[in-house]
Order: sequence, then structure tokens, then C-alpha cells
Amino acid sequence: MPDFRVIPPIDALRQRTAVRALEAEYGAAAAVDALRESAAAVRDAIAGGDSTLTSADGAAARIETAAAARLRDMFRPSLEPVINATGVIVHTNLGRAPLSASAIGRLVDVARGYSSLEYDVGSGARGRRDVHAEALLCRLTGAEAAVVVNNNAAATMLMLAALAAGREVIVSRGELVEIGGGFRVPDVMAQSGAILREVGTTNKTRAADYAAAISDRTGLILRVHPSNFRIEGFTERPRLTDLVALGRSFNVPVAEDLGSGKLGAGSTVNRESESGATLEGRRDAPVASEPAVRDSILDGVDVCCFSGDKLLGGPQAGIIAGRAALVGVVRRHPLMRALRVDKLTYAALEATLADYAAGRAADTVPVQRMIAMTRAEIRARADALAAVMSSEAGWRADVIAGASAIGGGSAPGVELPTWLVAIERDGATADALETRLRRLRPPVIARIVDDRLVLDLRTVMPDQDSMLALLLRNA
Repeated sequence: MPDFRVIPPIDALRQRTAVRALEAEYGAAAAVDALRESAAAVRDAIAGGDSTLTSADGAAARIETAAAARLRDMFRPSLEPVINATGVIVHTNLGRAPLSASAIGRLVDVARGYSSLEYDVGSGARGRRDVHAEALLCRLTGAEAAVVVNNNAAATMLMLAALAAGREVIVSRGELVEIGGGFRVPDVMAQSGAILREVGTTNKTRAADYAAAISDRTGLILRVHPSNFRIEGFTERPRLTDLVALGRSFNVPVAEDLGSGKLGAGSTVNRESESGATLEGRRDAPVASEPAVRDSILDGVDVCCFSGDKLLGGPQAGIIAGRAALVGVVRRHPLMRALRVDKLTYAALEATLADYAAGRAADTVPVQRMIAMTRAEIRARADALAAVMSSEAGWRADVIAGASAIGGGSAPGVELPTWLVAIERDGATADALETRLRRLRPPVIARIVDDRLVLDLRTVMPDQDSMLALLLRNA
């Protein structure tokens, strides 16, 4: 006959020192619930014939341990830091761009108290939030005006809704893209109230195709960056300057969705090619094919939108920049309030932009620094990690050649030569190791290449190297 008398009452359990500590950390209500659930589990174990639960002290210890585990699981944030060892720099699933130290510092300064989000300190009157970051954005891009919303998809929809609702927007068939999360240009256009007018073919669209489609119903000519794919072979696409000239001749604004947020200023890249030669003086060498916001503004585009994260390396945001008259229309649209950003986004974005304006982004903005990292720098770190792992019994680690990726829908097909640390454990498959690393705290996210688990240190923060080695040794 099961003896349930060994299970202490909840009130008695609450007097235990460890349980009092749990109540202090997680609150009395949550702790009591966890105790009750754990006591019920112990009751079931006794009923099932568990012979180890024969004393009140043993049952209390079991309940206490189980309650602590339940509380840890209950209160563990679903959003947690991870170590990105995949080699994908702008990893959408891992939060895209890590922020610079200056952006993090500004976040802390603004978040810990009140701020001038909608207050004009100079006049002592109510201010506007949509002016924050505008001065820096205009300085860096050459635009007359700029506004910030919560992501580039929102920026695209707002731009279309404000400037072309109920009118036709001319887009090349080769630019009707779908990117991550099912974001499709035609769907966004439909939600904005604009009417899609397709021109050209998938691989070839000429300025004459746009010209033939212009009518009194035309509200906008839209150019869309392909983002996450490339069309190769027999292709043709009009230059932006040709579209601008066409738009001016017909008095139709030209808009551009640039996507990646490459500013075209403040990020000098100096990295090694696969042959080991240094690419001196080439600005943004790995992302040379990506359009730059400043270049589009200089080419005369009336309005454009781009990401605040991705290649820019700031917080998630969508930025609309261009002629003051058109940005003013966007600023006054009712959707602007629904899509606006908060004080934390502005704080991080302004700090990131300040790094670019000061010419130090290549060293301070993590995304820029990772892109610019040389193979030699990565090799030194990889050799050190491999040496640590190889010294542990049962582990093997080799340094092998590989490739990193920009990611985030930026620079599709571009590979950055790197060195990978391939690790193996006696008796464990690559899949099993990958799972084990994901269960660490913090989780280590790696990838599998040719049935081997590999770590790419390009996307691991240098100050995380020692932590990574310790985590792997304890795995």
C-alpha cells in the first residue's frame, strides 16, 4: 500500500530555506503552484512503486528540486542570447544585426529614464518623434528629408500608400520578388491601395517598357532591389538615371526599394581574397554589387526606402528618404502613426548612424567589422579554439577552409572565404553534437557541412571565444 504520508504539507515545504529563496526570486504564488505540481508528481511516483521515496526528507528534497526546475523553465525568457557560429552575418532567425557598443550604451541611457521623444527641450513645448535621426540620415545619404518606421516592409507599404494609393505603380516583372516570411511585392502593393502595372519580362526590361506603360493613371515608377536572388544570363535592366529622366519627362515620381541599407559611406573594407591577395582601397568589396542609398539619391531618385538593420548594422527599422515634399506626404499619412518606432529604436539607430558619420563604422559596427574580417584574423582564432578542443579527451578539432555568407537577403550568392573549426566527439554524430550545442546556455548555433559539425568564428564576437571554448569543453 503506497504511503503518501511522507509527502510534507505545502506550508511545511515553504519553510525550507531553499524554497524561501525560490519565493524571493519568483514570487510566492508561482512558487506555491510549482510546489503543488511537484508534490503531485511525487505522489504519482509513490503510487507507481518508486521505492526511493520512503522518508519525508527524501520526498521534500525531490519536491524542492522539481519545483526549482519548473520555476526556471517557467521564467526562462523565450528570447535569449545565442552564440552565432553559423558564419551567416545578417542572420534573420538570430536577430539580424548585433548592435555596436555605442548603440547599446545609448539604449541604456535612454531606457533607464525619461527622454525627449516628443518634447522640444528648446521651446518647452510638445515636439515630434518623426524628426529623430533625420539630420544624420540626410547627412549620410544626401536626401532632403527622412522618416523612420518599424521595418523596410512597412516602409515600402507606407511609401506606396502615401504616394500612389488608387493609382498605378509601374514595376518590372523581374522585380516582383518574394523575400523571407512570405513578403511579396504584389501583396504589399495591394494592401497599400496602389495598383500594380507590370512591364517587361522576367529577365529583360527596358526604359521603353516603362515609358509605354505611363498614362494619366500612373502614380509612381517603382524600382525594387532583387534582394535575395540573382538573375544571370541574358538580362537587361535600365539604369536608375534612365528611369529618373523618364519620370521627370512625364512628371511621375521614381521610388526605389533598396532593401539592404548599404549607405555608401563610412565603411571601408580591406579583406583578403581567396588567393590571399589584399583588396586595398575597395570600398565595401564583398558587397560591391549592392546598391548604395547615397548613390541612388545622387542619381536623382525621388524617394527610396531601406533597412536600418541588415548592412547598415543598426536596429530593425525601415527608413524612407528623399525629396522633402514627398517625405512630407509620407510623414502626414495616417499609417505613419501605426508604423512608427519607439524611443529605443531611435536611440540605437542614431548611435549607429553617428558611427558612420564619424567614419568609424568599419571598426565599431559589428556587421561591418565581420564583413571586413580577414581570413588571417579568423585563422588565428580558429587555431586557438581547435587547440583547446583537441586537448580534451574524446574530442577532435580541425581547421578547414570554408565560406561565410552576408545573409539577410543582402548580396545573394556572395561568399566570404573563411576558416571553419570542424569538431567531432567520440560516439556522437554531427546531428547529435548540433543538438547538444543548442541545449547549452547560452545556446551555440552551428552548422553541419559534409557530415561534420563546423563553427565559423567570423560571426562569433571575439570576446566570446573563451566562453565558447568553455561551453564546448563542458558539453
